[in-house]
Amino acid sequence: MFMGEYQHTIDAKGRLIIPAKFREGLGEHFVVTKGLDHCLFVYPQSEWKVFEQKLKQLPLTSIDARKFVRFFFSGAVECDLDNQCRIMLPANLRTYADLKKDIVSIGVNNRVEIWNKQNWKEYNEEENFISNDLAFKMENIGI
Repeated sequence: MFMGEYQHTIDAKGRLIIPAKFREGLGEHFVVTKGLDHCLFVYPQSEWKVFEQKLKQLPLTSIDARKFVRFFFSGAVECDLDNQCRIMLPANLRTYADLKKDIVSIGVNNRVEIWNKQNWKEYNEEENFISNDLAFKMENIGI
């Protein structure tokens, strides 16, 4: 399980250090793809396979399902840690998530998310606005 929040930077070549707390769970080879909310999702191989199977079960006849599958697979790339525990993020993923310098990596249960620091700050400010509504919804579903 991934949890926590870590702030760091991405270098001019697009290399990003994976926080030590996340390395063991991700392993040496993992998948990075476009995520929702304009961040990147990072999955260990085992979790990517589970996610991949769920996507395969979506109905091919549904245009929304096809869009959803295209979104995740077209942005997916397998990554390996280098000797300095960094990964190289392709330009298309850096552009999608607006990753230029200051980055926040967060643990979200079965995945890691990589955010532009300012976008993460703004997202959290929005979330504070709806936190009471979210708490009410969670209570109604038994959480």
